[in-house]
Amino acid sequence: MTLLHPGDRFPDLDVALPGGETLHLPDALAGSFGVVLFYRGSWCPYCKAQLRAFQRSLDTLAGVDAKVVALSVDDEATTRELAVTLRLDFPVGHSADPDQLARTTGAFVNDDPRYVQSTGFVLDPDGRVVVSVYSSGAIGRLVPDDVVGLIRYIREHSPAA
Repeated sequence: MTLLHPGDRFPDLDVALPGGETLHLPDALAGSFGVVLFYRGSWCPYCKAQLRAFQRSLDTLAGVDAKVVALSVDDEATTRELAVTLRLDFPVGHSADPDQLARTTGAFVNDDPRYVQSTGFVLDPDGRVVVSVYSSGAIGRLVPDDVVGLIRYIREHSPAA
């Protein structure tokens, strides 16, 4: 297990989307800031609250040129139902391999039942990690206001600004 640190390139990750499409990270976010959320599953009230919060903040996130992608170990039908129920307008992946996510990103994995603990990454437009947030339990996760504030700070303090 290797934790991702600021400046590390986010690993290549294929995200299966409902309907058969595949999103390739970090390439799908290239040119924009990216937010990658691993959530525990559709059964988790904290995860649903986080996903709802990012949905409510999509306009604000778009204003700082940030895109959101979420994924879990849930199957395709469960993921589709969650995205419809929560009216999520950002890509939500399904059937993630918890062992692969642990190996490539350092995400913590729950053993029984098997799922990935809440993990979040903010990526720069080149696919490098700006910040990583690892949780070993139900709480401790990225929130949209912090992401927006961080991106604004980066933009205001970058040499090109």
